Amino acid sequence: MPVPALSRAAFDGDGRLAGLAQSWPVTLMAADAGRHDLVLVGPVAVAATMRGHGLGQRLMTAILGAADQSGARALMLVGDPEFYGRFGFSATATAGWEMPGPVERRRLLARLNGITLPHQGRLVPFAPVLDV
Repeated sequence: MPVPALSRAAFDGDGRLAGLAQSWPVTLMAADAGRHDLVLVGPVAVAATMRGHGLGQRLMTAILGAADQSGARALMLVGDPEFYGRFGFSATATAGWEMPGPVERRRLLARLNGITLPHQGRLVPFAPVLDV
């Protein structure tokens, strides 16, 4: 289920969807059996007619502002480092992370805001830990 507080939609003047950015809870399962919860940002999509007008940048800025306010400091995504680097995302921490499906290593990015996460691990869908 998406994280509503960290998801955004933008509409054009005619009320049509112009852009969308969703966020999802995920977990990094570390090699030492530790688990670390993160937020996966994406997909970030902008209608072809709206590209080149800064809408993707505005969607990302809104999500990052909401994340900072909510305390969700560990974010990750799969995307172009040339675009997402300006928002503090990099592949530095993710080199040893695995995720389902094929992914170009340089495109697996994280924005950790001072949080240290394991350099090795597997990203899986978030599942809450139940105390029983």
